[in-house]
Amino acid sequence: MPDTASPQPTPAPGPATVPRAVIFDLGKVLLDFDYQIALRRLLPRCRISAEALRRLLLQDRLLVDYETGLINTAEFIARLTAATGYQGSEAEFRAGFGDIFTPIAPMLALHTELRARRVPLYVLSNTNELAVEFIRRQYPWFAEFDGYVLSYEHRAMKPDPALYAVAEQLTGRRGPELFYLDDRPENVAAARARGWQAVVHTDPAASRAALAATGLLDHGGEGGEGC
Repeated sequence: MPDTASPQPTPAPGPATVPRAVIFDLGKVLLDFDYQIALRRLLPRCRISAEALRRLLLQDRLLVDYETGLINTAEFIARLTAATGYQGSEAEFRAGFGDIFTPIAPMLALHTELRARRVPLYVLSNTNELAVEFIRRQYPWFAEFDGYVLSYEHRAMKPDPALYAVAEQLTGRRGPELFYLDDRPENVAAARARGWQAVVHTDPAASRAALAATGLLDHGGEGGEGC
């Protein structure tokens, strides 16, 4: 005989974990960058073609080795000088190579909004010492993070799990307690594999909405739309 009793409602799912810390990628999330700027500045001092310089910087292992910490800044400059016949000073090289960034204003507003709520904030970035030296000098807001995981300091680049493990150790958080924004899907996938809440950053409004959905921010705050 069929059961005619009213079906019991399915319990509502429990609330998602509200992140305890937010981790930002740096390039293309907080700062746009364009290596073509560096190429244009360095080329007049080099003895190779524009295409050869582009390949050396963007396709050769040289920059990867530098950002992985396999070579230091002095070695990077020396190798590039030897390969290109670069004739400028080291100071010119540092300025030409480092000054390639443009702040992404809505994302800096998001950083400010999270800081006002006392959310611990961190940077997890594939980067190099010359870039970080320039950013520290040029942008005071870069000092307003609780910690930094920079590839060249740990001899690993995203999506290597070792770099994410460093971030977990630094933050003292694991799994869904961490929220991560990165523009590269493979880096987000590596974070999700560790249980992090992670979003591919495509535009500031979408990233802010994703953070608001976790409960860290109000809907319709700075840079967002009302709901």
